Amino acid sequence: MIIFATSDKGGTGRSVTSGNIAYRHALQGSDSCYVDFDFGSPTAGAIFDLPEALAGVDRGGLHGYLVDGGPGPSQINVWAESQREALRGRPPGTGRLTLVPGDVGGSEFSSAPGVVDRCVRLFQRLDEEYELILVDLSAGRSYATEIVLAATNHPALRDVPARWLVFHRWTRQHIVAAGGLVHGRLGILETGARLGHDRDTLAGAIRYVRTAVLDPSSPDQAGLRPEQLAWLDVCNRRLQELATRRGVGRVHMIGEVPLDPVLQWQEQLITNDDVWLRRTANERTVAAFEELSKKIVDEHSWIGL
Repeated sequence: MIIFATSDKGGTGRSVTSGNIAYRHALQGSDSCYVDFDFGSPTAGAIFDLPEALAGVDRGGLHGYLVDGGPGPSQINVWAESQREALRGRPPGTGRLTLVPGDVGGSEFSSAPGVVDRCVRLFQRLDEEYELILVDLSAGRSYATEIVLAATNHPALRDVPARWLVFHRWTRQHIVAAGGLVHGRLGILETGARLGHDRDTLAGAIRYVRTAVLDPSSPDQAGLRPEQLAWLDVCNRRLQELATRRGVGRVHMIGEVPLDPVLQWQEQLITNDDVWLRRTANERTVAAFEELSKKIVDEHSWIGL
């Protein structure tokens, strides 16, 4: 299965959440591959603590492969190459965890026929090797989105399940932006239909992930005054109404990630040691990642809309 992760605005936690989903999926025993399609800022290597790919690689990245037709992009074994001790060494019973990096100093490029053909071949090859391919796209109405929409309509990929996760923070601006990215002019649905996708089928393959969600009832917010709690409740109800009007409501949501200081201050994979040993991260955050990693490959999560 191919999962495309996108957002209309930066700062949604799209990349770090996607990295944690791929990580949790590998811990559950499945081979997981994270593909850095954020061409303008290929920094996924920093999330996985890969010193040779913090902002892409010098050779063998996605840019060189897709644009110039070079050899297939490199695949970095996170378990072997990460400099973070908690990630070094593949735990027993886990799947592979691989990063396909971008190129240092890369930038956006258009969806020329040769680019799309090479993208199709890449996804075919990865689909044969991995159970989950998570493709992190550039934010907004990007060429990266157009490339993968064209590729997934290719006959060679029509039998490969492809799903979309649209990330947004739980704020008015982000809700409006997420709805526009999917339903608006030049959005995913309009662009997909132009490239040959059935609009209703594509819409059924899109779900939303809310990030940095503040839960007033959690123990972390015990210091809030009653007036603040009442105000947050009013804000939350207004956001729910706005999300429903914009097509981003709870019925279209596949999961949410709570506000967590570790994710805000240090974008990284959250390990069980971070929760139970060091106690720097919250158990609720790990539970959210685990739930998402299971739901995205569960067909029932994509039925009924």
